[in-house]
Amino acid sequence: MPGTPVISRVCRDCDGFATATITTGVRTPDGTKATISVHCPACRGLGRTVPAALVRVGR
Repeated sequence: MPGTPVISRVCRDCDGFATATITTGVRTPDGTKATISVHCPACRGLGRTVPAALVRVGR
């Protein structure tokens, strides 16, 4: 058992569900439905926030 638990901060914009798959309704030539994957712009599809110490600040 680890001494200290690892705390992962969940993204507040997507609540940890960073990627959504949307069905377009159009069928491809092989018969499957075409889908689009959309990622959360706040966490860039990770589902968690980056600690402030790791964020690079600059121009």
